[in-house]
Amino acid sequence: MWRKIILGFALICGAWSGYSLYFAAERGFPIGMGKLGDNLPVEGSILFAVLGAIIFLFAGTLCAEWASAKLREVVLFCSRIPMNELAAGAAGLTGGLLLSLLLYPTMSWMGKAGQLLQVAVTIALGYTGLRISLEKKAELASLWTTGRFGQPAEPEGRGLEEHKILDTSVIIDGRIADICKTGFIEGTIVIPEFVLEELQHIADSSDLLKRNRGRRGLDILNKIQKELDVKVLIYEGDFEEISEVDSKLVKLAKVLHGKVVTNDFNLNKVCELQGVSVLNINDLANAVKPVVLPGEEIIVQVIKDGKEHGQGVAYLDDGTMIVVEGGREYIGTTMEVLVTSVLQTSAGRMIFAKPKLLEKAQ
Repeated sequence: MWRKIILGFALICGAWSGYSLYFAAERGFPIGMGKLGDNLPVEGSILFAVLGAIIFLFAGTLCAEWASAKLREVVLFCSRIPMNELAAGAAGLTGGLLLSLLLYPTMSWMGKAGQLLQVAVTIALGYTGLRISLEKKAELASLWTTGRFGQPAEPEGRGLEEHKILDTSVIIDGRIADICKTGFIEGTIVIPEFVLEELQHIADSSDLLKRNRGRRGLDILNKIQKELDVKVLIYEGDFEEISEVDSKLVKLAKVLHGKVVTNDFNLNKVCELQGVSVLNINDLANAVKPVVLPGEEIIVQVIKDGKEHGQGVAYLDDGTMIVVEGGREYIGTTMEVLVTSVLQTSAGRMIFAKPKLLEKAQ
């Protein structure tokens, strides 16, 4: 949308500039050009307007991507400013400009110098009014809500909501809905439109597994938006100069000063390298798992062979894998094991143990 606005503005400016330039140059043409000169104001003005429009349109095309990206950043920055600050700033700026307007008659007798002084006074009073109103925004908010000056209506800093930006993987995963339901996620849940498009593309895939994953993700979003008591923002903007969805998420997090919510290990690393805060659902799941320490005794069921010779593999109720040394011969049985070590990574947790029977035998 911004690109179209910029190109349209460039087209209009180019046509007007060519039209104005022609008449400025035509006034310098020698007098007595005859009938040809009589036709110039009509045909020449149209020609110059078209040339100007083409030149400006070409220049606008070259800088449209950069300009539209900057305009989107400005709009997003302004949208993050609390309403009380916007209202206070507008009131102060308006007051300063009105005061400068009242002072204009006192400087009109100075001629050109008075006009320059008026411009300087207007800028100074406008900026002063803006700064004063921002310093007094709490009292102004109290005046607007209670009708009198006093204490702020709510503590300073409250209402500055942090944005949590969801990526495609965490939406398909589905656990984010349960986490939001518990109230552990604060602030605004941001769902970018380019993530919705990726989910729609997955849901329309010819592959059955991908299609089911995409539809599950759309169902999860519908649940978050309609059933849960959380604030959801659909971000409609896009970063057209960036092709990868993960890179767009990182860029959006920088613009909104928010956090990316994911369970993608690679995106987690990219966010860390880019200095973007990230909330990894897998890290949260690992953090709330029951703590098992070396030396503890637990009861497990060995269900299959391990990678190494003689190993058996069992699982806890939360899915944590337990590698039992010498457990191959106990496959299919429930037994008591002694934990020897615990390996914790971002990808998950692995527990190493040995049969309690072997410990007693020693």
